[in-house]
Amino acid sequence: MLEKVAFRAEQYGEEVAGILAPAGAGTRPMPLVKTSDAPAEALQAMRTVQARDSVRAGLYLYLSCWDEAHTTADGLENPDGYFWHGIVHRQEPDPGNSAYWFRLTGAHPVFPKLAAEAADHGYPAGRAWDPFAFIDFCESSRRRPGSNEERLAMTIQLLEWQLLFDHCARGSAF
Repeated sequence: MLEKVAFRAEQYGEEVAGILAPAGAGTRPMPLVKTSDAPAEALQAMRTVQARDSVRAGLYLYLSCWDEAHTTADGLENPDGYFWHGIVHRQEPDPGNSAYWFRLTGAHPVFPKLAAEAADHGYPAGRAWDPFAFIDFCESSRRRPGSNEERLAMTIQLLEWQLLFDHCARGSAF
């Protein structure tokens, strides 16, 4: 599904791989609207995971634990936390609140790679990632269930999650 971003959950250790495994191992498309369908075994594993809060916020978000992702992101006062917070509110959906958090995020280090990957998948990202345009795209796409636009938005949202999760888990910049 993803050509250049080769996300492999096992790169982040057995504990993270075990948490992600029952939910698609970090490769299933991300819903545009919050859901609450987290696998019970993944939630159980999250109770004991040893990880930075930026990683925990990403895991909760991927597992569709919206409240936990929101609470964890809310406690992070840095661009990574603001980025997670922006995604959480985009999925709420609360586009205005999402935009607020993306304004705080600023020019995040994953944006250049995200713009390139999104463009490779057919999203008109341009030269620089515009999180506000993506909020609008997600809003428009979620109103057309089953459309090509919805599938594209979910795919780009997965790329976004993978890149930000990798950034947080490795503590690296692009």
